This record gives sequence, C-alpha cells and structure tokens, in this order.
Amino acid sequence: MAKEKIARELEDLPGIGETTAEKLRSLGVDTLDKVATMTPHELVEMAGVGLESAKKAVQMAKESTTIDYQTGSAIYERRKEIGRITTSAKSLDELIGGGVEVESITEAYGRFASGKSQLGFQLSVDVQLKREEGGLDGGVLFVDTEGTFRPERIESIAKAKGLDAKAALENIIVVRAMTTNQQLLTIERADKLVEEHNIKLIVVDSLTSLFRSEFVGRGALGERQQKLNQHIHKLQMLADKHKLAVYITNQVMDNPGILFGDPTTPIGGNILAHAATTRLYLKKSKEEKRIVRLVDSPEMPEGECVMKITPDGIRE
Repeated sequence: MAKEKIARELEDLPGIGETTAEKLRSLGVDTLDKVATMTPHELVEMAGVGLESAKKAVQMAKESTTIDYQTGSAIYERRKEIGRITTSAKSLDELIGGGVEVESITEAYGRFASGKSQLGFQLSVDVQLKREEGGLDGGVLFVDTEGTFRPERIESIAKAKGLDAKAALENIIVVRAMTTNQQLLTIERADKLVEEHNIKLIVVDSLTSLFRSEFVGRGALGERQQKLNQHIHKLQMLADKHKLAVYITNQVMDNPGILFGDPTTPIGGNILAHAATTRLYLKKSKEEKRIVRLVDSPEMPEGECVMKITPDGIRE
C-alpha cells in the first residue's frame, strides 16, 4: 500500500513550484496552515494556478497540518514548571503572580517618567540571575525605539545584584530601531539570535512610539493596526517557541471621552489590549515611588502596589 504523501513546505503542494511559493510568501501566505484555511478560488486568485491544482493543494495542506490537543490537567502540570523573572519588588511580584512570566507578553503603559523603562532595565538584569534567585540564567534582546537604553543604569543595577557589570552588559543585545521597518525586521529575524545567545527576555521600549509617529491620521490607522498586529503576534510566537518572556512598554494619550476619573489610555487599541497577557499601568507618585496597577491578567485579580526606583534599581 502506497504511503500517503505529506507536504512539509509550500513547494511540496501540487501545482506550487518554487516561483509560485515565493509569490505566496510575498503575499503573506508563508505556511501550510495558511493554505489549509484558504478556499481553492482564493488560491487561484493569489497564486495564478489552475482550479484543480488549487483544490489538490488546499486538500494536501489540510492533510499535512496537525493540531496539538492537550487536556486541561496536562496544561496545569506544565504550568507548574513555567519560568518567571523577579522584578526585585516583592509586592509587584505578588501582584502579577510571582514575576514576569515566560511564554507571555507583559505590557507596561504610563506617562513619561512613570518607570516603564526602569522596569525594563531591572528585568534585563534579573533575567540573568540563577533560577533559584528569581532569574532564568539567560540573555536579553533589547529593542530600543526611543534612544532610552542606558548601559550606565544596567551597570549600577547589576552591581547591586552582585553580578559582574561587564558580563551583564555583554548578555544584552541592543538594537536601536529608527523606523518601524527596522523594528519589525528585528523581531522577524530574531530566531537565530535567540538560540545563539540563549535569550530569555525580549524588551521592546517602546512598542508603539515609531508606529505612532509614522502612521499619522485616520487614513493610516488600518495599516498601522495591521502591522502592529503582525508584530505582536510574532513576539508571542517567539515567546512560545523559545520559552522566553516578552516585556513591552507602551505610550499613552488622554481620552477626551472620559469626563470623570483618569483619562489616561494606552496606544494600540483593542489589538494590543487583547494581545498582551498581563497589562500594568504605572503612575508617578511622590519622589521615587511609583504606583503599579494590574489592569488585566488571565489569573490574578486587579490590584495595586507601590514600588520604588532607587539608584540600585527597582525595590519594594
């Protein structure tokens, strides 16, 4: 009995040669899963193949893709071992369930000087700690879109943690993104970098700054949100695939529709709101104190805590 043929790449599908596969990839259809969810007529229109070939290609794509089913109890057991990065502030760790979680995206939004970048610096050092000390014994990919990365700050935080400052800086790969295209490409091409440098934390500070400046006006809103959606999903894919944590900072605006209460609203709309696993709202308080509010979490109740920004980093 002949063994059923299984496709592994787009080129393995009937009627899809190398040229057609590249055309599909350029249009965003870069996996068998995406072909499997298309109709034959959609494939005809995009790839320019015959209808019969399209039917066979879609059918083979469906037969070649699998869905991983798991029981709730299996996921529960796996989550017992999930890694977390300490924030170095006990009350903040408790607020978010024990620290910043791997395989998820943690978003911090707030006005300028609210402590978003400082928390990113602290996590960039803490992730390098041993697991028994609250770290993941890994490196960092720091995507800097606002020119806020300060090695001097990393140095002081590392020394306070008893780490070698030079080694701590060597473990942080910094990319200064000047355009949204540079920001997007950095994450698109990050797989190899993550593996080579044992990256366990990706920091994007800030996620929305360049998008906000390049896509101006209502006419550009659709394209901006589409690119932002692809960007955030790629970050989540990296988090899942490599079991790393993602920490992003976000800018805010004042919502004129809110007449009573705090009008501060994060940029990015529903796309970012749904994509972030944990959302934190940071507010400046007296002197070095910052109020942190847990806005959204799949497992922890809403709440607040107070942290301090000191010369040695984030503290209780």
